[in-house]
Amino acid sequence: MYTPIEEPSKRLSKEIIPSMRWGALISVAVEFVIAGILYGVSIYFAWPDWVNWILLFVAVVIVAGAIWSIGLRPFFVFKNTRYEVSEEFLQLKSGAFHEVYELVPMTKIQAVSTHQGPILRRFNLYSIAIETMGSSHAIAGLPKQVAIDVRNQIAHLAKIREVDE
Repeated sequence: MYTPIEEPSKRLSKEIIPSMRWGALISVAVEFVIAGILYGVSIYFAWPDWVNWILLFVAVVIVAGAIWSIGLRPFFVFKNTRYEVSEEFLQLKSGAFHEVYELVPMTKIQAVSTHQGPILRRFNLYSIAIETMGSSHAIAGLPKQVAIDVRNQIAHLAKIREVDE
């Protein structure tokens, strides 16, 4: 009676790459501004030299983080994130180095909603949030109509499965 479950095949929109890059760019810019302010304060108040070395180390860490979050991570997220909605399960697969494969039973889904922040709005993308009793899941980077269709499909299937049992 075992039926094999196929791996998820639906992908995120390719527009997720520039939207993630813009979000990371804003975060990195804020980090650099804070580090610059701290450096200026350290010079103004003549803090000990070791503080400047720590701030230099922080700047190097920010640059390394920027290379990852702006340059590499968006591509890996797009390339390795998949989802699938079936009558029994919501399947989520993500991760390039540490692969995560989640099966969420439709009977356990309690709420599903769409979200759109200012960066996603700029690229006309939506994020879907799926809530269960013990966890929450998300599918970010779907075009508007796809996100609405997936949200409605999940809501419909979760309700039908709940009523049948």
